[in-house]
Amino acid sequence: MLEWATGYFEKNQIPNPRLSIEWLLAYVLKIKRLDLYLKFDRPLTESELSSLRPLVKRRAQHEPLQYITGSTDFMGNKIDVNENVLIPRIETEQLVEELLQETRHLRDQNINFLDIGTGSGCIPVSVKKRNKSWNCFGCDISNKALETARHNAKQNDADITFFPCDIFSAESMPREHKWNIIISNPPYIKPSEKSSLEEQVSAYEPGSALFHSNPLLIYNKIASYAAENLVENGYLYLECNDKMALEIQTEVKKFSFNSQLKKDLDKNPRFLVAQKTTIT
Repeated sequence: MLEWATGYFEKNQIPNPRLSIEWLLAYVLKIKRLDLYLKFDRPLTESELSSLRPLVKRRAQHEPLQYITGSTDFMGNKIDVNENVLIPRIETEQLVEELLQETRHLRDQNINFLDIGTGSGCIPVSVKKRNKSWNCFGCDISNKALETARHNAKQNDADITFFPCDIFSAESMPREHKWNIIISNPPYIKPSEKSSLEEQVSAYEPGSALFHSNPLLIYNKIASYAAENLVENGYLYLECNDKMALEIQTEVKKFSFNSQLKKDLDKNPRFLVAQKTTIT
């Protein structure tokens, strides 16, 4: 099955064909991928084959593995995903790790933390699991995404408050808190870039979480809200379209932020870390 499905996926131009069948086999057999090779000669039962075949078919149509199995790992936490939320990326893990490292001196303090456009809730779940004393919040324009985020918080035993919001509607954004840290991974891909994406992304993941006709305007709105609602010396963390990183930094600088761009694992300018400066 490993050999046959790898060839089948290659024929259908599925990214990472070997990984795909390993992932699906391990999921059906309820074992780790490494264990596949410790039991390499074990025949599959008819029941196991019956469970596996429809999953292989779905993957051959470019459906993401994470949607097929229903979950993914994010910073050691099980995060359930579906067609209503973006699949968490390794770059976003890196952004959260950057945040946790740079704010480690605040770990035991009473910190108000907000994730704008929370999606699956993977960011506040991971932050709350590491920093138990923080008050973590997440908001999103999609009620279905918020349902998924609440589920993920519950299954990871993370006490997080989620609520609907729209960065383009000032009335929907919370004003009752002053935030110490705001983070966001907003839709930052222009529709004109859609053809450059893999089919498993463009055809299956929610377009509202991926695309926006004017990404700079979103960053402008987030920075404007952060400037008004962060405490002095509060932090703003943003994941960026690397092709627009310098333009995004220019937008953020309009709102009295000191900022720096940081590179992802592929050496692309992917993250913007900003701190609200004291006005003199």
